[in-house]
Amino acid sequence: MTEGAAAFTVLGSEVRAALSDRGFQSPTRTQRRALPPIAAGEHTLVVAPTGTGKTETAMLPVFDSLVRTEDEERGTYGFRALYITPLRALNRDMRERLDWWGEQLGLNVDVRHGDTTDYRRSKQANDPPDVLVTTPETVQAMLTGSKLRTGLESLAHVVVDEVHELAASKRGAQLTVALERLQELAGPFQRVGLSATVGDPEAVGAFLTGGRGCAIRQVDVGSDLDVSVVEPAVEDGDERLASELVTDATVASHVRTILDLVEKHESTLIFVNTRQTAEALGSRFKELDAGIGVHHGSLSKEARIDVEDRFKAGELDGLLCTSSMELGIDVGRIDHVVQYQSPREVARLLQRVGRAGHRRDEVSSGTVVTTRADDTFEALAIARRARDGEVERANIHEGSLDVVANQVPGIAMDAEEISIAALHELFTRAYPFRDLSEEDLRAVVSELKGNRVVWFDEAVDTVETTGGTWQYVYANLSMIPDEETYDVEDVASGQQVGTLDERFVVNFASAGEVFVQRGEMWRIVDVDDDESTVKVSPVSDPAGEVPSWVGQEIPVPEAVAREVGSMRDVATPQFEREAPRTAVAREFANRYPADEATLGSALAQVENHVEADAPTPTGERIVVEGRGNTFVVNAPFGHKTNATLGRVLSSLLGQRAGSTVGLDTDPYRIELEVPSGVSLGEVRELLETTDPEHVEAIVELSLKRSDALKFRLSQVAAKFGALKRWEGSGVSGDRLLAALSDTPIYDEAVREVFHEDLAVEAAADVLRSVRDGDCEVLVHGDRTPIGTDGRSAGKELLSPENADASVIETVKERIRNDRVILFCVHCQDWKQKTKVRRVRDQPDCPECGSTRIAALNPWDEESVAAVRAAEKDEEQEHKTERAYQAAGLVQSHGKRAVIALAARGVGPTNAARVINKLREDEQAFYRDLLAQEREYARTQSFW
Repeated sequence: MTEGAAAFTVLGSEVRAALSDRGFQSPTRTQRRALPPIAAGEHTLVVAPTGTGKTETAMLPVFDSLVRTEDEERGTYGFRALYITPLRALNRDMRERLDWWGEQLGLNVDVRHGDTTDYRRSKQANDPPDVLVTTPETVQAMLTGSKLRTGLESLAHVVVDEVHELAASKRGAQLTVALERLQELAGPFQRVGLSATVGDPEAVGAFLTGGRGCAIRQVDVGSDLDVSVVEPAVEDGDERLASELVTDATVASHVRTILDLVEKHESTLIFVNTRQTAEALGSRFKELDAGIGVHHGSLSKEARIDVEDRFKAGELDGLLCTSSMELGIDVGRIDHVVQYQSPREVARLLQRVGRAGHRRDEVSSGTVVTTRADDTFEALAIARRARDGEVERANIHEGSLDVVANQVPGIAMDAEEISIAALHELFTRAYPFRDLSEEDLRAVVSELKGNRVVWFDEAVDTVETTGGTWQYVYANLSMIPDEETYDVEDVASGQQVGTLDERFVVNFASAGEVFVQRGEMWRIVDVDDDESTVKVSPVSDPAGEVPSWVGQEIPVPEAVAREVGSMRDVATPQFEREAPRTAVAREFANRYPADEATLGSALAQVENHVEADAPTPTGERIVVEGRGNTFVVNAPFGHKTNATLGRVLSSLLGQRAGSTVGLDTDPYRIELEVPSGVSLGEVRELLETTDPEHVEAIVELSLKRSDALKFRLSQVAAKFGALKRWEGSGVSGDRLLAALSDTPIYDEAVREVFHEDLAVEAAADVLRSVRDGDCEVLVHGDRTPIGTDGRSAGKELLSPENADASVIETVKERIRNDRVILFCVHCQDWKQKTKVRRVRDQPDCPECGSTRIAALNPWDEESVAAVRAAEKDEEQEHKTERAYQAAGLVQSHGKRAVIALAARGVGPTNAARVINKLREDEQAFYRDLLAQEREYARTQSFW
């Protein structure tokens, strides 16, 4: 045994023999640090990146504990260990590995989740496996079955995978209560958590154990991190590549840079932040036949498995992915990670780049490819903070009242009758609910009683089940919100572009709004709630549009945004002294991991700002600028703080002006669309005079008018069993808000908005620093380079400049494959249904030879009948006239008329208008048809 393998000596002989069979020569650093406390039975939190052997780190001591049980006692137990993972689709590689260990050691390992068959479930209840791999929601279901509860009484070990992810969600809060319910059944058991790098491992350890004490075993990733930031410059050949990829030279330079990095390494993961970026960038690689696969959560399971296997086998040089690859999917050894655009968070960068090199305890190698100044500064700050171990906290959900409401009925079923005191004691053992008051618990139980979910006997202070308890529990096993999905349909092609979740549609979607999906910009034409469809049309000139919404953005933390402000603050006086940009870049290169060209490109933003004689926004200086009705508050405080400050400003300005104030925020700016008469000085005055103690009240008041609160209110109400009061009545958000405003349901909905989207205390701190003179507010009466850079922040850079060309081609292909009815209005005997592409240049009737052939929609048999009818009513006369007009167009213009008449909503009058433009350019002809189709889609609801 090698010296490094000494950590394996804490394991018994059976497990050590299996290690040799498995090819384990020496433990990883993670295993060396964490095996001893886990083998000693301590509660342990293992903090390390994916790919460092965390699963075996946790499970080898667990397997060892199970096999050391006396042979005659084996098989007399129920479940001895649970491995709980938040992944909805259980990791097949992890399952295969655990199965192998089980077979080697004579232990039964099985899986239970939503797709497990009834036969398998029954078998597990009657003959529990030694180790069960399952999900948080399935644990909830298991706690309701009598046989399963008996099997759980033998529980000795619980391993929770991706515990950092659970800590930041209500799923995790629910699980902490479930762990306490398990302890009621089984008595104390060992808890082991597997986590990515977090800034507060002690808090995550307390989350896991309920504050019972926890050995923290953390692998320092920053010291073994080799990350560089590169903003590609356009080089010779990028123009040619741009024309080949139907994009601009800047985007072509990004594609070339990534391909160069892939070529320099054996196996490369390429992370992007959104699925639409993955699709758009992936399409470029596909056009170039670059040997790079695409992997994200919207793809089918079969497609994901196929690309994983091909990458692992070396058939692909690179794998383009979203957060789907942050988790422990085994795709073989990775020697480099590319992050396209800023990863937004330190923890995310560590988790992603940490996938490279760790199988051999090597340095993790990665490159962040950035796209503009804000992106570069942000990535530099994140890379520096990652190297120095300055990681974000886990953002634990504290005191979620809907989780309390969700768990009370299940606990009542466990005990049949339980006192408020016993309930309170159980909840407060779970870390997120350690501060739950009896008053809040009583309010939740009273609400559940009113909704007939449980019975609360206030005279004796006990909670009991009712006839509706069982039904509620089984309908609410999960804290994942049930959200409807809307199909996004392109009105031009009739094809599905993608999907949008209900939250987006409720909060944002209305006619005229612009958003990004599939790497392209789309304008909403109509929202059909009955059909759950959002109809859209492509934005033909992306360069002239700013999307109102760009997808679910990862929020940039305040600390990262403030460091960007500090970088500007360091550069500004040097540019004021007219120092050369190269010299400033050289100084920055001593602190930040980028070459001088990349640093110089980003610093040009600050240099231009100084040359405009504008004050530079920093963490100690807010700059209010504007022209016309668009004001920008330059404030580098991160997404959530700026969203909160923006709500305060828009609400107070709106009250003063008696008009709505438009609001958009990013980590560095708050953009306000103000009514006429509002001055920049008023914005400065509000920042200087608003009482920081009033922030929460102002924001809550503004929320009452927001769809965001109403949407969350409906979700929380469902977890309280309250929505059944209004089932079938189509209750509106306003009615729901009025009915629930003084209930714990409302309190929880507000808490959740504050927790997920806002940073009330941080915003109040900014106003305090302004009040105390630690942060100045300056006004600049024009737009500045830093202020205007935000307007391009949300654009999907991969959207081609001439996206119109691909749209026109789609319309052309769709019309060519549409069917039409050809009908001879002369003899009225011949009729044929055929595809447009099969129609001859000048169609004629095979019966009579006439060229008076009407081209009609394939469902328009009524027009044929109207022409043939001996006597006609007014409606038939109209249809007859339309058929004869169509026939006249086809007789005069041949197949071009057939094409025009086949377009959607384009009747003979509009078809004639398009044809009479005498377009020689085929693309221009189809563009005119598309314009008519869009007008029809926009106005059809009024017809």
